[in-house]
Amino acid sequence: MSLIGTQVLPFTAQAFHNGDFITVTEENFKGKWSVVCFYPADFTFVCPTELEDLQNQYATLKGLGAEVYSVSTDTHFTHKAWHDHSETINKIEYVMIGDPSQKVSRNFDVLIEEEGLADRGTFIIDPDGVIQTVEINAGGIGRDASQVVAKLKAAQYVRNNPGEVCPAKWQEGSATLKPSLDLVGKI
Repeated sequence: MSLIGTQVLPFTAQAFHNGDFITVTEENFKGKWSVVCFYPADFTFVCPTELEDLQNQYATLKGLGAEVYSVSTDTHFTHKAWHDHSETINKIEYVMIGDPSQKVSRNFDVLIEEEGLADRGTFIIDPDGVIQTVEINAGGIGRDASQVVAKLKAAQYVRNNPGEVCPAKWQEGSATLKPSLDLVGKI
């Protein structure tokens, strides 16, 4: 079953954020846009490159009114240790959710049960707590955070402009489509 258009399911998790431990629930995903990026594990290889790339886009995402959350099945203590010992991860300013119970990963249907790790899943959630985009990659395929920015802009445009849709490779300011009977078979 697709998670597109569904409400984020209830959860409570501990997270590491700006030197502190905090509690995060599904309620944190309401009232603003949220980007949630699952990754397999701390102290690995592809994961730090993705998280650094996400940090490099963090100011842009914040400027678009979105908060960013990374999630792995490690604990929030492990996130702190990684943050303290990795030059790459030390740059991270967004929330790092620990999911040792695997509930959050199950809620988003990214848990690899036999490994107890999360797939590389990216979700954009609207201010109502509804999932608007889903991207899931195999473990060896890193993501490009600039694509998250582009998808967030498109999701925001569609939400703010009912009756319009964004075509492939849509860029902010470019033409959109207004689906109608007149367009059928003409694109």
